[in-house]
Amino acid sequence: MNRKHANAIKYIAKVAVLTAAAVIIMLFEFPLPFTPPFYKIDLSEVVVFIGGFALGPGAAVLIELLKNLLNLLLDGTTTAFVGEAANFITGCVLVVPAAFIYRGRKSLKSAILGMTIGTVSLAVVGSLLNYFVLIPTYVEMYKMPLDAIIEMASAVNGAVTDLKSMIVFAVVPFNLVKGIICSILAGLLYKRVSGILHR
Repeated sequence: MNRKHANAIKYIAKVAVLTAAAVIIMLFEFPLPFTPPFYKIDLSEVVVFIGGFALGPGAAVLIELLKNLLNLLLDGTTTAFVGEAANFITGCVLVVPAAFIYRGRKSLKSAILGMTIGTVSLAVVGSLLNYFVLIPTYVEMYKMPLDAIIEMASAVNGAVTDLKSMIVFAVVPFNLVKGIICSILAGLLYKRVSGILHR
């Protein structure tokens, strides 16, 4: 029982440290040149990847959830919680498949396979979420005409002419770029910090 109690405390402490790191990183966002300004990338999923690889997919979900809740407390919301819910869902879609696959076989090959599947899943789920939920919700909640959103996207990406082309030429590339960047950084950093997390 003492060993289980000690392990539980270590697990909680590791999740807390990783969550704190993810929250700090989440505060720094940057846009991509081919997406409208309201789409911004943050690299907090790099930390969630590391947590998922070291502690398992359950820890990845927990870190993702706590990260978004704490970010709400620190930074508030400008999307009536819709953006935070989307960040949680897409973050889990990206990281959890990789954590599951890596848990089954801890090797570079399985990590790459998992991150590739996660990135493709992010592109698919992110597109569906934007098309059917996020953009319609913004239009309804903020009484912003859909044409205004399309114009904002078209101003930085001439291939965007309607909602479907915005999904194809802005949202899909955005999610692919985010998945690839986070995967590469997590792959480069994980071995350097995994020893600390496994102590």
